Amino acid sequence: MELYYTISVFIVLASLFAYLNYRFLKLPGTIGIMIIAMLVSMGIRLFGDQYFPDTTKDFFELIQQLDFNEMLMGAMLNFLLFAGALHVNVSDLKEQKWAIVTYATVSVVLSAFIISGLLYYIAPFLGLKVPYIYCLLFGALISPTDPIVVLGVLKEAKVPKHIETKITGESLFNDGVAVVLFAVVLKMAVDTEFHATFENVSWLFLKEAGGGIILGCLLGLTSSRIMKKVDDYKVCVLITIAIVMGGFLIAKQFHVSAPLAMVIAGLLIGNYSRNDLKNEETRDYLGKFWELIDEIMNAILFLFIGFELLLLPDLQKNLFLGFVAIFIVLISRLLSILIPLKSILRKNTYTRGSVITMVWGGIRGGVSIALVMSIPQNEYKNLMLEITYIVVLFSIVVQGLTVGRVAKKALGKEPEESV
Repeated sequence: MELYYTISVFIVLASLFAYLNYRFLKLPGTIGIMIIAMLVSMGIRLFGDQYFPDTTKDFFELIQQLDFNEMLMGAMLNFLLFAGALHVNVSDLKEQKWAIVTYATVSVVLSAFIISGLLYYIAPFLGLKVPYIYCLLFGALISPTDPIVVLGVLKEAKVPKHIETKITGESLFNDGVAVVLFAVVLKMAVDTEFHATFENVSWLFLKEAGGGIILGCLLGLTSSRIMKKVDDYKVCVLITIAIVMGGFLIAKQFHVSAPLAMVIAGLLIGNYSRNDLKNEETRDYLGKFWELIDEIMNAILFLFIGFELLLLPDLQKNLFLGFVAIFIVLISRLLSILIPLKSILRKNTYTRGSVITMVWGGIRGGVSIALVMSIPQNEYKNLMLEITYIVVLFSIVVQGLTVGRVAKKALGKEPEESV
């Protein structure tokens, strides 16, 4: 009953905020919901105890008892990634495959080390001394672009197709690398007996990422064969739900990447299985069902991100470092694109506007917040949480709302280019 009560409260709030945004703010749905949730959070912090003490206390307890990391990384992310991948064209990804692989692997690691180095040397000038291992931890959790936010924002931003494909593909696949990197650095930070040797890290990455890809292929191919023999949209929808929920349980059991498994399964079903279905009604219902799931879960997720403001002990204390971190993250994003572009991809013909659009389109979101909240409580956790929230907030609101205009202005009349 407690879980039902919690879900009911957030569904009601999400629908109310969606309505208010639609009528008055007229912002992209998820961003509007998040902004309203943040305004409500600020109102609660400023006036709640004075005017509504009992309600404020109950709501604080409701927010505090939520395990955001488990909720997002353990449940919602799988549904959202599967729903997003279901509508991505594999042919588009194949055209940009080398760029996507490079940006989802090399660029993530490179970005983490650039961010950690800059933060480590800049923080003392602001009166803060942060151990390098925690700077690297911040770099690892903030480097991946968020697939949920990116898919939602780019859908409405009208970014050129070749750039949208690269950013979307990168965001779908970079979680595997980022989560492994974060897990290794976190273990180094809290476990003095752990030795991060090349063999240990390589095996961890191979098991997580490689295992996730293999599991996704098995889920996608198996379900495709089953769905071809079914001519009923209700059964097909149930099969896809089973893939997401059952696939997560299998991934957790074998300690492989559930997000990667969901992406691969979604791509296979969306591009091959769904197109092979004989019944047009089944194809239509399957697409609309997962589109609706995507919208509902995105609304709830962004509501949670807005209400996470209530859990920050003292946002003003590290406000300036948070602003500095925004510039550090943007600089590292630029370098993590340009360095592989010149050294690995060896692209000499690329436009300045394309790079600017990719830098500004690399939006951070709920994945970074979920990762930072998984850090055990210590003297640096609140600092990590606050600067992460500031960067994510800027990324979603400022970058998310302006990426379309930035792309239009940066690209201008430049010819279409493959970066």
